[in-house]
This record gives sequence, structure tokens and C-alpha cells, in this order.
Amino acid sequence: MDTSENRFEIDIEDSMTTKGGLLKFAKKNEEDKWEHKYKYDKEKALYLDVLVEFIKSTQEKAWLQYEKLYGDEAKEKLYRRFEDSVNEYGLIYVLKNGIEDMGIKLKLCYFKPESTLNETDVKLYSKNIVAEARQFAYSKENNNTIDMVISLNGIPIIALELKNQLKGQDYNCAIKQYKEKRDKKELCFKLNHRFLVFFAVDLYEVWMTTELKNEKTWFMPFNQGSNGAGNAGGAGNPANPNGYSTSYLWEEVLTKDSILDIINKFITYVEENNEVDGVVKIIKKVIFPRYHQFDVVHKVIDDVKINGAGHNYLIEHSAGSGKSNSIAWIAYRLASIHDKNNNPIFNSVVVVTNRIVLDSQLQDTINSFDHTIGLVEAIDEKKRSKGLRDAINDGKRIIICTVQKFLYAYKDFDDMTGKNFAIIIDEAHQGQSGESAKTLRKSLIDKNIAIKDYTEEELDETIDDEDEIVDELIAHGRHSNQSFFAFTATAKNKTLELFGRYNNKTKKTEPFHIYSMRQAIEEEFILDVLKHYTTIDEAFKIIKTSRDNPELIEGPASKALVKYYKEDNYTIITKTEMLMTNFCENGRWKIKGKGKAMVVADSRKNAVQYYFAIKRYIKDYPNNAIGCNVLVAFSGEVELNGQKYTESSLNLDADGKEIKSDKKLRKAFRSDKFNILVVANKYQTGFDEPLLHSMYVDKKLRDVNAVQTLSRLNRTCSEKEDTFILDFKNSVDDIKKAFQPYYENTTLQGITNYNQVYDFRKKVRDYKLYNDSIVDDFYEVMKANNGTKQNSVAIGKITSILKKVVDVYKDLNDEEKYTARDYMRKFVNSYSYITQLVRIHDKELYKEHIFISHLLKLIPKDKKVRIDIEDKIKLEFIQLKESFSGSIALEKKGSDLNPTGSGSAKKPSKKKDTLKSIIDKVNEKYSGVFTESDRVVVEDIFNRFMNDKDIKKYEKLAKDNDEEMFSKNLFPDKFNEIIADSYIDKNESYKKLQTDKDFNKLVMEFMARELYEKLRG
Repeated sequence: MDTSENRFEIDIEDSMTTKGGLLKFAKKNEEDKWEHKYKYDKEKALYLDVLVEFIKSTQEKAWLQYEKLYGDEAKEKLYRRFEDSVNEYGLIYVLKNGIEDMGIKLKLCYFKPESTLNETDVKLYSKNIVAEARQFAYSKENNNTIDMVISLNGIPIIALELKNQLKGQDYNCAIKQYKEKRDKKELCFKLNHRFLVFFAVDLYEVWMTTELKNEKTWFMPFNQGSNGAGNAGGAGNPANPNGYSTSYLWEEVLTKDSILDIINKFITYVEENNEVDGVVKIIKKVIFPRYHQFDVVHKVIDDVKINGAGHNYLIEHSAGSGKSNSIAWIAYRLASIHDKNNNPIFNSVVVVTNRIVLDSQLQDTINSFDHTIGLVEAIDEKKRSKGLRDAINDGKRIIICTVQKFLYAYKDFDDMTGKNFAIIIDEAHQGQSGESAKTLRKSLIDKNIAIKDYTEEELDETIDDEDEIVDELIAHGRHSNQSFFAFTATAKNKTLELFGRYNNKTKKTEPFHIYSMRQAIEEEFILDVLKHYTTIDEAFKIIKTSRDNPELIEGPASKALVKYYKEDNYTIITKTEMLMTNFCENGRWKIKGKGKAMVVADSRKNAVQYYFAIKRYIKDYPNNAIGCNVLVAFSGEVELNGQKYTESSLNLDADGKEIKSDKKLRKAFRSDKFNILVVANKYQTGFDEPLLHSMYVDKKLRDVNAVQTLSRLNRTCSEKEDTFILDFKNSVDDIKKAFQPYYENTTLQGITNYNQVYDFRKKVRDYKLYNDSIVDDFYEVMKANNGTKQNSVAIGKITSILKKVVDVYKDLNDEEKYTARDYMRKFVNSYSYITQLVRIHDKELYKEHIFISHLLKLIPKDKKVRIDIEDKIKLEFIQLKESFSGSIALEKKGSDLNPTGSGSAKKPSKKKDTLKSIIDKVNEKYSGVFTESDRVVVEDIFNRFMNDKDIKKYEKLAKDNDEEMFSKNLFPDKFNEIIADSYIDKNESYKKLQTDKDFNKLVMEFMARELYEKLRG
């Protein structure tokens, strides 16, 4: 059996030239020497004769003009003009747009038309000459060859180096060959000049790059994934029972049709401005799709071509998947896709996003394909809802906007009869089950089809389509003129039910396509943020300092005690010392000294406290924190110690000016001037800073919020090898539980009980707050004053009707109020969600939904129980102890989610207890190493020190030195002297300080800080 690399080449070539539609430009003769059908000009890096042949066969008249203009020099002039154009615009542009020479326009290739109606276009496309050549001698400087090269109309565009594990080599050897034996100075290797992509291929894996930079060349995997493309799994490729594991490359990707499609609608050339410390560097790169991107685009488009509009596609792609490009590629294709009868399928593609970066990236990517002015319409803040109205009514091909804009624009939309819409949703797990999303669906329905469906379901052909209730009911459920393409990395149960597809075999609702977090990590497109994780156990003790012992509601009082501990200045300072010591000694030196940190606070006040504590640490420990500076991000205004602060008042640039905008804050943090960012809610999502290395979490994180927050660290960049998380609040089990569902894939087990909306209504009605006639009276006023017909007392009328209900509500006891309000909320939310899934043929239910939606706004909120105990308590001690350090391992399996339920409301307990008893319970929960006898010892040390003969000396030392010098160099000797003297005095209570090093260190650090503050006044 022939197991040579030559056999591998032959098998690939046979597939390309038989099934793939490629021509063969080189073959071996009887003397075992290579014969070439056309001459490859190494100096020009072209099969110039092939290019001329293509132009002659497709643009005969233009070539005759060209020959008439240049005579015998036509071929050389063509090359010269081609080369000049490539130098000026790049090969990708030239392939898509052709060249112009003295008024003569010449196409260098033809792309497949969207429809087959124009026979000329179809014929021209068929004349493209896509060919492969083995052992391609590319250089005039040496005899090096590339194993296989694919050319388009004489222009070499794809290179393959092939390796065979059976001969002791793999793709790594091919990569090494590219780096060491392929000089980037060669004409054919210049970026965007000839070769557009380089593949390293072996029997099991494919890797690729778009630019050769010698030793700095970076290759990325072009693999399907361990379980096949679009399925959950890890890196690599599955076994192929019918051939090579890598055969998808030449059987699917490197066919004639696919190569031309990639050039036309995938591959792009971009120039990005990368500013660091005021210096702008232009980064140029060719973007070639990764395999999962290539796969999802084709699978989506193929499905749409077969099934038309009216279907949903949930695309669960991890961070690091290149989602912005995937959205751009799908949007562009959907805007021009035709069915088998050559009719366009969609009138407009609506991209719903809240990410400004996607707006610009999507526009730039699509504009690189198609320079049609106005093809993409972004509805920014300046254009408001009027811009959306005009874009929809004018039939713009691709529209980018936020979902909230539909709330204000939809009433001015034209009739949608006969119109189909493709709706692409970025971050589908956010806000897709509420009123805004419901309005989007309603505003884009084809009313004629919706009425037909409604009448068939109602078995009634006499409906009044001008009736507002009927108008609302026909908008329920899914619609045949709307297709949703929803992208998310963290699919929740509602996301799956709204956009997923039910699998009859597994009896589960599943995503259409998956690129898992596991695969992204294993392919090294993102970092594993759980690999270096440290958790901290907090122990503290609070004592009662007042004589009175009031009775308090236990729950709020316990929260107030913990809040007191969290916000105590000593707590913040202690945690700050721990995190800053860690960052200054480790994280900041990562990424060639550019490593940055994020501190996640659990409130805006905490964020400001951390900001000042870090500022103080930098000032007190200048040698340790050299080069460190901090920014803080929070919304609104925070009051601390009687002074009010805003984000911009605290964040000052190098010139002392306020950093007032989000854009400027991100830019400042990216610079070398700042490397620590304290956040409270802001920047926990949608913030991509590759230099972020360390995160310090002082906030309880759950579910999707935990994944999104910690994933701020996972972005890769040059020299970034790992990340680090120090967590004060969450356990290993908490984090594992949050991440596990999104490690491979999520599915939905079962469906929501649609009738739960009736269950919630029944539970609301059990409180007898209103009756049917009140609901009818309310709705009639609403209906009579709809839109522009509203009279001057309409608001007065509806609020008067609702006031009677509110008054009845006020007579309920506290527990009844809580549960009644909770069921009202659940009824409203359930109705909004379920009616996006199915149509509920119930006019009375709709009226009640409108009624309760307004009633909720007038029902008085519970007064927050204010527990004012700060003058009655004191934090006696705090201990932070490492409880875990290592990697949090996730299981390599998918996760099932359950549909939304109809649970009962749970009223918080209002059980009362004495302040002392509540303190004891909190202390027990957060108990540490200190006992009552330990407290006596600490007090004794403090008193001995304050009465010591050297107290004046230490008072002067405290005032003349910083805290670090006092605590670490001046105080310890005296501390050890005191405990030694006490132990000699046979005080057994001091034995623990002599024998337990950790306890000794804890007491000494606590005592040093307390005495330093005391001695300095």
C-alpha cells in the first residue's frame, strides 16, 4: 500500500479535478518530470497567458480594443496595469472590480449571479479558469516548491503544504516550512498581492494563515471540531468513514464554486487604526473565514433557499468565534438571496444590536464586498425612530438598529403586504421576550397572511380587521414572513424556545449551529478564565457597642450587618491590600508589562470606596505600585462621607481634565497611563480589552452574568498566555454551575406550559381587586382615546378607574400585597412571552393584560425597611483566607435547561429578633479563628502597647513614616517583645500567638493598622 505524501497529493488532486471542477495545470511525464500546460512567470508571479485567455474568451470586444491600443505590447501592458492596480488597491479589490486602462474596462473574473435569469452572466461565470498545480516552483531566486497551488484565471491565490503522519510529519512541519522556507519578500507572498491564504494540511488537521511574516507568522486552525461542524465539542476533526479526516477542505471549500464564492462574499481586506499612547499604527490584514464561519453561513443560506421565509435559526457561538464577521456575511447574503424560482426571498434584513462596534464593523465588512451607496442603513441616535421608519418604508436592503426603536417607529410603517424580513439578533439572550421584541414582530407582519391564518384558526370569516383587539391577536405567535437569525454565546431557556428548533429524535429544542466555548478555548481563540482561579473565605466578627438591644426584622437586619462589614473602611482596605499585592507582584507584569486588572464591586458606593482605597495604596506603597493608576466606572451619582461623586469627577486624564465619555474612558484604560479599572455593573458585558489579565471579584455572580463578567478576561493578544481571578464572594461550585451550561451546548427539555398565563390570572383574581366590568370600562376609555384621538381628560379617566382598584389593594395585608403584585407581574410577563410563541385566541385575556400592565404602574411599592444600627455596632476583626487555588474543570458534555415555570410567590420573612441575637447568628455564619479569649488577648496587647514606656517614640515613628514602613519594619519587633513578655508571665492565652504563625500574622497586621491610625490621631 502506498502511504507516501505523493499518494496524499494525488488523492487530493483527483478529488479537485473530478468533483471540484478544477483544471490540472501540471502532470508528470513518462520520464517522471513535471510538464506544465501553461508557463508560470516567476518574475511576474502570474500565468499571464491564462489571464489573457480568460479575458479573450469573456470580453472579446474589450480585448480587441486593448490590442488596437497597444499592439504587440498588449500582454505586457495588461500585466503592468494589473500590477499597478494591485499595488494601489490590493488583489481582492482588483478581483472584484477589475481594472481600467485608457477607458477600457477589463474584468479579471466573474462571480456566480444570484439568479439564473440572465444567461449571459451564467455563461461568463462558467468561463472562469480555476486550476491546481502540484510541486509549484514559485521563485526565481531558488528551486523551492509549494506542494499544491490553486490559481484563478492565471493568478495564484491559494497555497497548500501537505504533510503525512505516516511519514513522521504533521501540520506543524508545514507551518515551520512556511516560516523558514517561504520568504515574505517574494512577490507572490506579499500581503493581498497574490496568495490570499496559505493552508498547512495533514491527515487529521488543517491550519491556515493569510499573511506570511517569516518567524512571526501566525496560523489558526481551520478544523470542523471534534464532533463535526456545527456540533458541540472540542478542537480537531472527527474520523471520516469515507476517507481523510481533512477531506472537507478539498471536497467543500476548495472547489471551483466555493473558491469564487469565498472571494466574492467572504474574504476581505481591512486597515485598522490601532492607537497606543497617542501613536496610531495602521494594521493591515486579510480576513478569511474560519471553518465554523464558512459552515454556518452556507448551512443557513442553504436552509433558507429550501424553506424560504418564516423559520428561526439560533446560532450559539462562543466568544472568540468572530461573531461580528459571521453576522456581516450572513446579512449580506440574505439581502440578495433568491429562491429556486429566481425571486428574492427577503425585502429587507434588519440587524438588531446594541453594540456600536458591530454597527461600524458590519458596515465596513459589507462595503468591502459591495460599494453600493445606501446598501447598509445604520439607525443611530441622531436618526432616531424617524430614521427607522424611513428605512423600513423605503425598503433599504440592510438596516441596523436597536430593538427599542420599534416601540416608537412602528405606527408609521407602511403596509407590509407581500414583504418578507430577515431579522438578525445580536446577543439574543438579552431583552427578546419583552414588549420591544413583541413590537418588532407585530410591526413587520404581513397583515393579509396573518388575518388569513387567524380566520382559519377561529373558523370565522366575519372578523373585523379594524378591531384593535383583533389587530393585536393576529400579531401573536410566529409569522411566515419573518425569519429570525439569533446569535448568542449563552442561550437561556427563553432564547432556545424563541429561536431554537425542536428535534423530533431527541425531543429537545436545540440551536441550529454551535461553536462551543470548549472548542474556542481548545483552538486558543479565547483563554480559559477558570484555569487560574482563587477563592477567598471571609471571616469577620461584629460586636454590639450600645446598651439598647432593639427588636428588628431579621432578614433586613442581617443584610444590614453584612453590608456594614462590606462597606467598613477596614474591610475595603484589607481586601485592597490583598488584591493590589497580587496585581503588583504578578498580573501587571504579564503581557510584557502591559497587564491590566478589573475590580468588580457589588455596588456603586463600593466601587468608589475601592477607587479611593487603591489610590491610597498607590500613594502609601509607591515602590510596590510604581506605574499603577486606577479608573472607576459607574452610572449616576454616589454620596460617600457627605460628598457626592460622579464617574467623570473621579477620572482625570494626564492633564487633570475630566474623562467624560465612554469612548474616552475606554481609550484611557487602553493606554499605558491606567492599568486598573473598578466597575459596578458597567463594563461587565460588551467590554473587550485584550490587555485585561487579572480580575478581583467582590460581587455575587450568577448564571449568565457570571459567564459574561468573567469572560471580560478571555480575549487574546500577543504575549498573553493566561488570566487570573481572585474571588471574594463566589465559591468554586457557584462558578462551575454558572459556566457548565455554556461550555459545550444547551438544549431545552420540554416546552413552556402556555396555559400558565391563565393560572397567573386566576391567582390575581383570587384577591378580588377588580371585576370584568372594571376591565371593560378601562379598555373602552383606552380604545376611545387611541393615538391622535385622545381627549384632554383621558388620562384622568383611566387613572380614576384604576384608583378604585389601588384602594382595594391597599387594604390587603403586607403578605397579600406582595403575592398579588408578584402574580400580576408574572401574568404580564408571561403573556408578553407566550404570545411571541403562539396565538392565544382570547380577547378578554388581552384586555386584562392591558389593564394589569397599567395597574402595576400605580400600585405603591413596598417601603424599604431601613435598619439604622451603625451607631450600635463595631467591626471587631476581619480575616481573609485562601480557600481554593487552581483550575475549575468543566465537564465535556451538554446541558439541558427547563422551560419557564409558573412558580408561586415567596414573601420574605418578617420574623423579628433582638439585635444581639441577629449579630450572633451573622457572626456564627461568618465565624473565623477569633474566640472570646482571643479578643481579650488583643485588647491586652493594645493596652500594654499604649501604656508602654516607648509609646512616645512609636507615636513619632507613626507620624514620620508611611504605614508600610511602620507596619512591616518598625512595629513587629515591639509586638513580638510584648507577646514574649506576656508568655513569660505564664499567660497561657498567649500560647496561640507563639505557636500559630497565621494567627500571629493576622493579629499583628490588624494591630499595626489600628495603632498606626490611633497614634497619628
